[in-house]
Amino acid sequence: MFLRQKMKESTETYLDKVKIIKKEINSADAIVIGAGAGLSTSAGAKYDGDRFEKYFSDFRERYGFEDMYSGGFYPFESDEIYWAYWSRYININRYEDVDNGTYKNLYELVKDKNYFVITTNVDHMFQKAGFDKSRLFYTQGDYGLFQCSVPCCQKTFDNEDTVKKMVEQQKDMKIPSELVPICPNCGAKMTMNLRADDKFVEDEGWHKAKDRYVKFLDDNLDKKIVFLEFGVGLNTPGIIKYPFWRMVKNRENAKYISISLDSTYIPEKIADRSMCINDDIGKVLTDIKK
Repeated sequence: MFLRQKMKESTETYLDKVKIIKKEINSADAIVIGAGAGLSTSAGAKYDGDRFEKYFSDFRERYGFEDMYSGGFYPFESDEIYWAYWSRYININRYEDVDNGTYKNLYELVKDKNYFVITTNVDHMFQKAGFDKSRLFYTQGDYGLFQCSVPCCQKTFDNEDTVKKMVEQQKDMKIPSELVPICPNCGAKMTMNLRADDKFVEDEGWHKAKDRYVKFLDDNLDKKIVFLEFGVGLNTPGIIKYPFWRMVKNRENAKYISISLDSTYIPEKIADRSMCINDDIGKVLTDIKK
């Protein structure tokens, strides 16, 4: 097991680090991007504050929660209210383009490189910024997909048309009953394809993306590879953070770079091949791109 310890203060300045990161990206044979919620937050997809108030002030007044994330767990009294809330949630976080340039700047830095992305984000912002779908592995689902709540099958269903209708036709925080999504296979209620418990559906597309990710790692085993981590916290470190640490430790030509507004941590054994920046991700990407 790895021991986590806070990165020791470096004598390098912020600008020194930015130059080093840019050099590592440009000289890498392969780049693995690991992205958590902090990347989307930096890009403008905030779940509280003014953005929450703009879209959910009526829900806040009636139910008392103060951010979108908390509302996602609220036990609404009917399916019609539940889907009125979730359709707004999905629409603004999946189908509207909120990127302030952060994702686009990241894409510009790696678009001509040999890269792959693994992310716990479910908002589709990588694809909207131009990233190749075949180089993306969304491990935790997609706001744009429904699945059976049972589930009766390992299938997912595109939800854009239904969500748009829910948003357009809802009144008094309710959607029409006929729009409540039902599984076409068994007639059970549908739910979001988001990993929350053991009912999460890993469909054919999910498994193909996983296989492509594993193959990318195998194909670049002995190359000069950089693991770029953006906004990954300690809620689910076993998906991106800990595997990145292990792979860097076991690969002589590997480097680990972590950029996050919150404190970043690395194991002592890879400290000599690692770099951390605690700052706004969008700002750092803008400076790297200059």
